[in-house]
Amino acid sequence: MVRAFGLAIMQMISSSLSRETIFLFGPFNINTQKRWKKPSVSAQTRLEDRTRDLKLDKLMNQRKRFKVVLKLQELMAKRRGPFVSVQIMSRWKNIVGLNVGVGDFLQKHPHVFELFVHPVKKNLCCKLTTNMVGLIEEEAKRIKECELLAVERLKKLLMISTTGILHIHALRLIRSDLGLPEDFRDSILLKYQDDFKLVDLETVALVSGDESLAVAEIEKWRKKEYVEKWLSEFETKYAFSINFPTGFKIEKGAREKLKNWQRLSYLKPYDKKENICVRTCGSIERFEKRAVGILHELLSLTVEKMIDVERLSHFRRDFSMEVNVRELLLKHPGIFYISTKGGTETVFLRETYSQGQLIEPNPIYTARRKIIDLLLLGRRNSKVLVQTVIEKTNDNISRSEAIGGPVDGDWVIPILEGLDDQD
Repeated sequence: MVRAFGLAIMQMISSSLSRETIFLFGPFNINTQKRWKKPSVSAQTRLEDRTRDLKLDKLMNQRKRFKVVLKLQELMAKRRGPFVSVQIMSRWKNIVGLNVGVGDFLQKHPHVFELFVHPVKKNLCCKLTTNMVGLIEEEAKRIKECELLAVERLKKLLMISTTGILHIHALRLIRSDLGLPEDFRDSILLKYQDDFKLVDLETVALVSGDESLAVAEIEKWRKKEYVEKWLSEFETKYAFSINFPTGFKIEKGAREKLKNWQRLSYLKPYDKKENICVRTCGSIERFEKRAVGILHELLSLTVEKMIDVERLSHFRRDFSMEVNVRELLLKHPGIFYISTKGGTETVFLRETYSQGQLIEPNPIYTARRKIIDLLLLGRRNSKVLVQTVIEKTNDNISRSEAIGGPVDGDWVIPILEGLDDQD
């Protein structure tokens, strides 16, 4: 009886499979077309398919090393003496985010780190070079000199906030981007009590707004376009500067859509309303354009006109910007550019950069750029490189004497002689 029951089940399964097989591959549906499914467009697909800006990507690779050096300098500053053992520094590999050994990284940058043998303990130690210490002090000095500008930036951010308050934790995340000192809570927020008020330990409010500051940075460009290019107010009143990257392909019908979007009115960053949402803004397009205006103004207030995309999410609620920030940035490649180099996603304000350089540099940016230039020297123009070349040259000379003829590497002798003449 059990065997008969099993055979019945097997027949039912085989019959169902045969029916499915006949349905899928039968003669009546051999020419049936399958329904074409439109590929989904998401923030991830936009990010993968975007047109790359090689200059900005190269800049982010350089800044990755810059961040590693700053993290190493911060860890070294927490130690007692002016130098640290390389053995101790080798434990910081994962902390600073290095994919090579700390010792190898130090040897590649002799202009930044000075390696020496301790006279007593006879272990290898490291300290910052005089040039690097001078540049770090110069950056701190420039931040101190630009304190009033930093106060204005904070006031403008608080004026953009719909509630007039911001979380100090969010400001601490972009402290370096805004050119704020490390102890800005005590050195700025408590110092300028006529402008700022601490609601609690982690919340700051604006005491009184300044109407002269309630002008977005994009308004300067709009005025310039209106005056110099003689464009109508209808074309420039709500427009943004569009700079597509090299090789960007404009799809069919995109020009007309962009033209209509440029003319679309929206609630500007410093304009106030009791309740800001899609309904009060008029439409989803106006609501998103308001968010674009806020992001544009926030990037304009930063020192280097760039910021980590992840940190923007901490301002969504305070700015009433309830949108997918990453997807919104990718929708407007002529205004923003997201680089994934350097181990993070960083958004740039495209109109402020040219050939990977800031068009209008400021003192803090210039000081940081000097540190990056010192890093990019690598072993060039250093005693380490000259000593290495001399050792290789001596080896080649000894080999040439043994062989009885010239060998590869003899061409460096005139270069070394030129270096001696310069010294």
